[in-house]
Amino acid sequence: MRFVSKKHLDRRTFLQGAGALVSLPLLDAMLPALTAQTKTAAAGAQRLGFVYIPHGAVMKEFTPAKVGRDYEMSTTLQPLTPFKEYVNVYSNLAHHQADSLGDGSADHARASATFLNGVHPKRTEGEDVRAGTTVDQIAVRKIGQDTRYPSIEIATEDMTALVGACDSGYSCTYMNTISWSSPTTPLPMEINPRVIFERMFGDGGTAEQRAARMQEDRSILDHIVQQVPGLQKELNARDKSRMNDYLDNIREIERRLQVAEKQGGFTMQVPDAPVGVPDNYQEHVALMFDLMALAFQGDVTRVFSFMMAREVSQRSHPFVGVPEPHHSVSHHQDRPENFAKLVKIQTYYVSALAEFLKKLKATPDGDGSLLDHSMILFGSCLSNSNVHNHNPLPVLTAGSAGGKLKTGQHLKFAEATPMANLLVNVLHTVDIAQDSIGDSTGPLAGV
Repeated sequence: MRFVSKKHLDRRTFLQGAGALVSLPLLDAMLPALTAQTKTAAAGAQRLGFVYIPHGAVMKEFTPAKVGRDYEMSTTLQPLTPFKEYVNVYSNLAHHQADSLGDGSADHARASATFLNGVHPKRTEGEDVRAGTTVDQIAVRKIGQDTRYPSIEIATEDMTALVGACDSGYSCTYMNTISWSSPTTPLPMEINPRVIFERMFGDGGTAEQRAARMQEDRSILDHIVQQVPGLQKELNARDKSRMNDYLDNIREIERRLQVAEKQGGFTMQVPDAPVGVPDNYQEHVALMFDLMALAFQGDVTRVFSFMMAREVSQRSHPFVGVPEPHHSVSHHQDRPENFAKLVKIQTYYVSALAEFLKKLKATPDGDGSLLDHSMILFGSCLSNSNVHNHNPLPVLTAGSAGGKLKTGQHLKFAEATPMANLLVNVLHTVDIAQDSIGDSTGPLAGV
């Protein structure tokens, strides 16, 4: 363990042993008394999350009826009711650059590629892909340099084996990620929670190392637990409680990973299924969100992007009463029964987000909670999935961004206002003085 002077712990204090590296949550013991750093540390670090859902939304069920603060959550957004004070819903935003603009009907590919940058992607089936640097990666330059990982990119479906065109002359690359570190550098999305966990807390990055680790009977924490008593002597009662909760959360997630791997071992019907990916989609999504909550809590990263599902996903959702493939149902043909099925799927996505927000709200961080010091952008770059349009988009944010957002509102803007304007607001929450991204015309007012 690493200590600094003035009898307080460094924010980057960690426990290490047997190949495991575990950073700690923000503790009172890390706040030096009567120094200029105290206020900054107590305020908590700024954190950003970006969550993408495919195939748009049934907008009449997504959009609240009233505008302003005196609104009620719509049918689809009902799971967010406990967090209304933290949520902003944005109406009439559009991504014009996801439109055809003469490049054909590849709206699914352009949706993923445009969502976080407002840039029209180059139509190509080859390796010469080009889009735009995404807002998450711009933010990384400001808030991602003091953490073990500047950003983490995750998903639930692996289509990286697909090559060539996946959507009317557009490379599959465009649908496999929502994060671009430069206009020509798409970032891969990791779907295996075990890999993410080991990146965060252990060294086992190769297939051989992961296989060896799965044979071990002891948890990563068993290698480092001997260091905990020595550290706890330096902590007050509240810090000890936070420390114990944090370590319990790590152990619980690792237990769930081990269970998922055993299940995968018994159901190897798909030979190339990644080890560690749960068979159950709900568990997979919940586990990914839990890992990101833990990453925020331990300051492993301050930026993540998560594709809950991929555009043109044919995943079924029998657990909410929709056994048909999602993409097929999304071509609803204005049939009421298909609208009802889509609302069930979209409400599930929102409920998974709500569970994540619940964890952030319950996790102390500086002078508030992780939710107080975060901004989570959630939405899709498609609107009416039957016609593949990109206006108006289903978009919301959750979290106060350290008090830099006026939350608890349903904000309605002029029709077809660029969604890239909201991306400018995102940058402003992390003190990046950039007034344009993609086709933005400036930040949104009232945010």
